[in-house]
Amino acid sequence: MTIRLRTLLGDHPCTAALKNGSLKSDLVAFDFAEYSPTNKGFKPMVRDGAFDVSEMAIVTYLMARSFGKPMVLLPNVVLARFQHAHALYNAKLGTLRPADLNGKRVGIRSFTTTTGAWLRGILANDYGVDLNSINWVTFEDAHVAEFKDTTKRAPPGKEIIQMLLDGELDAVLGEKADRPGLKPLFPDAASEEKSWFAKHGALPINHMVVVSETLSRTQPEAVREVFRLLQESAALAPAGSPRFSLKEMRRSLEMIIGYTAQQGLIPYACAVDELFDDLTRTLR
Repeated sequence: MTIRLRTLLGDHPCTAALKNGSLKSDLVAFDFAEYSPTNKGFKPMVRDGAFDVSEMAIVTYLMARSFGKPMVLLPNVVLARFQHAHALYNAKLGTLRPADLNGKRVGIRSFTTTTGAWLRGILANDYGVDLNSINWVTFEDAHVAEFKDTTKRAPPGKEIIQMLLDGELDAVLGEKADRPGLKPLFPDAASEEKSWFAKHGALPINHMVVVSETLSRTQPEAVREVFRLLQESAALAPAGSPRFSLKEMRRSLEMIIGYTAQQGLIPYACAVDELFDDLTRTLR
């Protein structure tokens, strides 16, 4: 009998073969939920267990795990990218460099976004920025309801890029915009990314895949099949799409765990193996 799975997966090169139906299974079938953008489905998964299989921002998963949410990580990466290009400042107010951010007003969609956590980690650990000195301005709650956000909330109706253009923010993280007067916080992002990779040996992971704890416990064969299908779909992606060895995945996870703990989003830096259960830890 085919096991039908409520599933949230975005449209990525590595998921295309699953999403378009060209890759099928006799064991499992996916009932895809449609959220645009995909991250709008993360809150229902974290708060209500809305899916059996779900794409998930890695920082959201780390936070959800710290509050005992019944989800288990699969070793499948669906979105990874360098982060340096996703930070802007208003050049009309003067030149701003990463090391100049102490004491500044910095906007971010939510303090708990994965891109934000990566960028704050880079700023703190590679540029000596004191994250506690920054006046953080946010626009959305965390996906994890139990997290206590102490940042300043932007006034209702305000938009992050417009606040930057109006001089109400000095910089923003997690954004790209081609607007007059806005410049990248990292002036040569491509060069910065190469240097960062040479130093740290990691490609930052944004999204992986989780399954419900119930599915992992009661239908292990279905979980193994989901993993296999995700692996096969990724192998069919065009050349140049991010592909992670187990060692590369672990290195990136070690870094984001450290950054997330450093920033107070989780209570301690757990070991990578703690992110998986007895089943998913064996998947290769």
